[in-house]
Amino acid sequence: MTIGRQETKRVLVALAAAAALVAAGCKRGGEADAAETNAPAVTTVGAENVAIVETSELRSGPALSGAIAPLWSATIRAEVSGRVLGTYAEQGQRVAKGARLARLDDAAVRDAYLSARSGVRSAEAAAEVARRNAERSSKLAEAGAVAERELESARFNSTSTEAALADARARVALAGKQLANTEVRAPAAGVVSDRRVQAGDAVQPGDVLFAIVDPSRMKLEASVPAQQLSALRVGAPVEFTVSGYPGRTFGGRVDRISPTADATTGQVRITVAIPNSAGALVGGLFAEGRVASESRKGIVAPMTAVDVRGIRPVVMRVKGGRVERVEVELGLRDEQTERVEVVRGIAAGDTLLLGAAQGISAGTQVRVSAVVDRAAK
Repeated sequence: MTIGRQETKRVLVALAAAAALVAAGCKRGGEADAAETNAPAVTTVGAENVAIVETSELRSGPALSGAIAPLWSATIRAEVSGRVLGTYAEQGQRVAKGARLARLDDAAVRDAYLSARSGVRSAEAAAEVARRNAERSSKLAEAGAVAERELESARFNSTSTEAALADARARVALAGKQLANTEVRAPAAGVVSDRRVQAGDAVQPGDVLFAIVDPSRMKLEASVPAQQLSALRVGAPVEFTVSGYPGRTFGGRVDRISPTADATTGQVRITVAIPNSAGALVGGLFAEGRVASESRKGIVAPMTAVDVRGIRPVVMRVKGGRVERVEVELGLRDEQTERVEVVRGIAAGDTLLLGAAQGISAGTQVRVSAVVDRAAK
C-alpha cells in the first residue's frame, strides 16, 4: 500500500509540471499573436507615384506656337502678256539676284519699242526745227522785221514740239521697260519655292510665274496673351521645337511685337526671327516653344507634387519611411516642363508623393515598391 501511494504522487507531480509547461506555451503564443496584431501597417507606393527633388535649371516665359515661314519671300508675276518661250529655273533651285527665270514672246512688245524709238527721232527733228524758227523770229522781231504775233506763234510751236518730244521719250522708256519685262529675272538671291508656268503657256499681266524665298532666314509668327506682355521685349531669346526634328531644340529672337492686341482674343501678335544658315528648317513646319524671359538654377520639383489649394502650398514628403506634410515656398515656374522652383521647405534628394499617393495621411509608414528614377518629374 505504501509503494502504491508513492507512485501515484509521482504521477500527479509529473502531470502538474506538464500542465504548467502547456500553460506557459499558450501564454507566450498569445503574446506573440497580440504583438503581430498591434504592429503598424505598411503602405506600398509605386515608383510612378513618387519623384526625387533635384537641383536643375528653370526657365519661364510666355508659351507660343505656330508655323515657320521664310522671313523674306517674293511672288513674281507677269508684267506683260505673251507666250512663255522657255523656263530656266526649277522648284528647289537656288538662284542669284538677276538670274533669268523665264522668257516671254517679245515680238509685239519689240515692235512697239521700235515704233516708239522712231517717234522719238521724229519728235527730236520737229523740236529742233521749231527751236530754230523761234530763234530766227526772235532776232527778226528785235530788228522790227516781223510782227509780234508771228514771234509768239514760233515760240508756241517750239514749246509744243518740246512737249511732243518729252512724250515720245516717255513712250520709248515705257516700251523699253515692257521689253525688259519679257525677260523674267530673280529680284534677289534665294531658292525657287514654286514654278507655275512652263514653255508654251500663255500668260497675262498679274499671273503668278514663280515664288522665291530666302531660306537662310526664317520666322515664327505667334500670339501670346496680353497679360504676359511685360515678359516680352524685342531681342528676347526664344527656344522651340519643330515637328520632324524630335529631341532637337532651335533658337531665335523676338523681332517684332504688335502695338495692338486682338480685341476678341486678347492676344498680341509677335514675330520671331530664326537664323537658318544651315538650311535645316523649311517653311510650313509647326513649331512650339516659349520666350525665355527668365532663367535660374535651384531646387526643382514637379508641379503635380505641390498642393496649392490651401493658404500655403504643401508637399507630402517621405522621410524615415513615413509620410510627412511639409509647407513650402515656391519661386520660378517653368510651364513648359511643368516644374517649379522650391525656395524653402525641401532639399535635393527628398522623395515626394505624386498623384493618388498624395492622399496618404501624414504619419503613415510607406514603402516604395521599386527604385525611383531621379529624372522622374
